[in-house]
Amino acid sequence: MSADATIRETIEKNDVVLFMKGTKMMPQCGFSSRVAGVLNFMGVEFADVNVLADADIRQGIKDFSDWPTIPQLYVKGEFVGGCDIVTEMTLSGELDQLLEAKGVTFD
Repeated sequence: MSADATIRETIEKNDVVLFMKGTKMMPQCGFSSRVAGVLNFMGVEFADVNVLADADIRQGIKDFSDWPTIPQLYVKGEFVGGCDIVTEMTLSGELDQLLEAKGVTFD
């Protein structure tokens, strides 16, 4: 399966997906750690994809979203953003609103 097909399938099969460096249990960069930490703190169940494990996925997700950096958060198939955007949305309450609007449960 191509990287693009793998990415599409992962996003379609999971309500919330974080493409990150490392895993949610062992993040390998501060930015990925911050976004995973926000989701964990909020009680959001999410799939994590370690882009360091596959160079094709690492480049493929950047091409897929037309966004140059990792991590990348997807909610119900929609690209939300990276670390700075997710942090801003968390502080403003927009992330809560987005999750509620998309029907994603969290604490």
